[in-house]
Amino acid sequence: MTIITANELKTRGIAAIDSALANEPEATIAVRGKARYVVMPIEQFHHLRECELEAALNQSRAELAAGEGRRESAEAHLARVTGTDER
Repeated sequence: MTIITANELKTRGIAAIDSALANEPEATIAVRGKARYVVMPIEQFHHLRECELEAALNQSRAELAAGEGRRESAEAHLARVTGTDER
């Protein structure tokens, strides 16, 4: 992964990011020699976010299949978590 220093980002701006992402899907921004941020094209971000949501959905399905968790309406859930559940 390409590393962009904070100073390079300060002097070159978005051109530094564009150069770093020309051949790689992500780049690291280092501040005072330590990796602090990762930048990527928005398409890459959307892909990673979709993978994250799919993993959460699979985990929820597995928990339900194992008998863990509950199926309830949004209203019942809010009543339960806010303590207004009168059951």
